[in-house]
Amino acid sequence: MLVVHPSVPANNLKELVDYVRKNPGKVSGATGGIGTLNHLTLEQFKIAAGLDPVVAHYRGIAPAITDLIAGQTQMLMPGLAAALPHIRAKKMKPIAVTGLKRHPLLPDVPTFEESGYPGFDAVQWYGIVGPAKLPPAITARLSAEIQKALASPALQQRLAGEAIEPMPMTPEQFGAFIQSEIARWSTFARERKISLDE
Repeated sequence: MLVVHPSVPANNLKELVDYVRKNPGKVSGATGGIGTLNHLTLEQFKIAAGLDPVVAHYRGIAPAITDLIAGQTQMLMPGLAAALPHIRAKKMKPIAVTGLKRHPLLPDVPTFEESGYPGFDAVQWYGIVGPAKLPPAITARLSAEIQKALASPALQQRLAGEAIEPMPMTPEQFGAFIQSEIARWSTFARERKISLDE
């Protein structure tokens, strides 16, 4: 999602883009490091909006959040789980969420698409993988147990409280998903000349 420091006089994407354009050099963005999802989505936003803010790369999302809260930077695209406590404490202002629909924990925050910026369907995801050549029977058993756990109402409630939405998949679906994510972001990084050598 896209958040800003509370001092930024913008409450939606249009206002933010207008503000950044009218105040060159006054708005800087932070990332949790080169090549992280929050870096790549910030780059995607810069292109889509035609903006060129200064971007500071941190060694992880925690120091990036710390400096945003302190007002050292003004814009950040953290995962919802990392941002939510600070949004609730009014230390960050939410502007838009990525993904295909609004998040139930922040129903008043529009998606990028609703705000006129299609293609921002990136979501932070986690998965469970095993070593290469794991026997199919073990893969199937692990997958079945994981699916059973994800179907548990108690786990679903706990994950929802942490802003994590399960995306159950078969091992084959998850493998294809991982490959598509690698291909998508590798292509984007090459096009933007983003490398870990920056």
